Amino acid sequence: MTEAYDTIAFTLMLVFLVVQVLYTATMLIDVYLFSLPVDWVKTEDAKRLAPHELPYIVLFYPVLNELKATMRTTFTAVAKIDYPADRYRVVAIPNTSDAQTVASLRELQAEFPFLQVLEVPPTADPTWNRVWSAWDRNPNAYWWHEGRRRQDRNLPPKKTRQLIYAFYAIAEELRPMGDFVVDYIDADSAPPPDHFMAAAAGLQTYDVLQSTNIAGNLNTTLAASWHAFDHMAWDGLKYPHLSAHGRHPYWMLGKGLFFRASDLESLGSFHPWITIEDPEVGMRFWAHGLKLGIIENPLIEEVPATFGRGVTQRKRWVCGFFQSLGEPTQRLGFSPLDKAAAWLNFLPCMSLWLNAIGFPIGAWALWGFFHGADILPDWAVALAAFNTLAFAVSLTAIYLATWRRTALVLKTRRERLYYLLRVNPLFVMVWWVMWLVPLFIGLRMYLQDQGLVWERTEKIDANHRLIRQLTTEPSPAPAAPVAPVAEPVPSLEAVK
Repeated sequence: MTEAYDTIAFTLMLVFLVVQVLYTATMLIDVYLFSLPVDWVKTEDAKRLAPHELPYIVLFYPVLNELKATMRTTFTAVAKIDYPADRYRVVAIPNTSDAQTVASLRELQAEFPFLQVLEVPPTADPTWNRVWSAWDRNPNAYWWHEGRRRQDRNLPPKKTRQLIYAFYAIAEELRPMGDFVVDYIDADSAPPPDHFMAAAAGLQTYDVLQSTNIAGNLNTTLAASWHAFDHMAWDGLKYPHLSAHGRHPYWMLGKGLFFRASDLESLGSFHPWITIEDPEVGMRFWAHGLKLGIIENPLIEEVPATFGRGVTQRKRWVCGFFQSLGEPTQRLGFSPLDKAAAWLNFLPCMSLWLNAIGFPIGAWALWGFFHGADILPDWAVALAAFNTLAFAVSLTAIYLATWRRTALVLKTRRERLYYLLRVNPLFVMVWWVMWLVPLFIGLRMYLQDQGLVWERTEKIDANHRLIRQLTTEPSPAPAAPVAPVAEPVPSLEAVK
């Protein structure tokens, strides 16, 4: 019996030591990421531009089976954007087969005259020939020229396919007037009034821009509070450091991003065979020397109100992360050091599985320590103490940033304190253990080559009241009208 007990104790000690070493590694990754500088966009720089110097912006709006109310909330926010009306267009891109969403968009055009609708047909439609021809000429569309899906026109039915079709269609239409700027948002996104002005300012210095995001329905349900905390910790705190003066491979966030159409076209547009396009297209920009700038004023979005819908969303993220960090890094010519740096973007998320082991094994070690059981070497106790201190510092930084950012969507101190109560450290640790579910499912999807069909995250118009409250507040005077001809934006070749 004693021998069996000793074997169990030795095994638990060994597991504890391995987990502590891995925790230290994740802490050091965080130290590295937070040491990287942030390239913030100075929105006020747009004031130096004459109206005719503002870039022409095309905002794409990919949608699938959306509630009319959800889309109306987004357009209510878009209508308040402070930018000359003839320097941008808003193009909704539903699938032709999505009759209900198309009908809703047509009805919304009566309320929002700026809205255009471009239906995306099946890939067998002849209008897709502009895409195939462009990819034939462009070796940067590597998925079209290499690999097991080369020349495969049966693109999976998801957001990326809609963006590809719409981009080449609009690029062909606008080619006579020169370059333009691409932006796209999700069905529930609500951009701030200075969204386009921030782009005009940022593109004077950077090649690619990314807005941060924040959930507007923080306190709707406990699940929503926990899902929103992911964005607080990543979008609002850690992600901006990926800009890093161009030193580190960056990802995009999948909404509220800006880049020149000529750059996207030169690089082959979007990769259609990855579950989410965000990480791969960002790394492709970085591999070709395009610098990232961060727009601080965030888009407001809604997060899933149930844990089940949150798993649906996060398993797609995980699958897409694995896909982007595999073959694409090879095709993009990443060196071993570049690949390792790219993996650092994902490891803090992937390491959440450690908590499923670390928390109970840590409780066992703590119990033994307080009961005088000499089961751990001194260096292991010191390492555990260091990890605990580092974790406390990290969590404190997250909560301070979260407290500041809650003021963007919660108007009273009571609401903000209530949110912090719902994401208290104990609850957060439970949530991080629950992350094991989407991590496992997402890995399985990656290994089985799944996730190609758009399994959308259901939107319920959760920010209806908030967006209408924000859009009724006084806004700046509208900019003076300008001529409709857009000035060219420097191309990728000029940047190089």
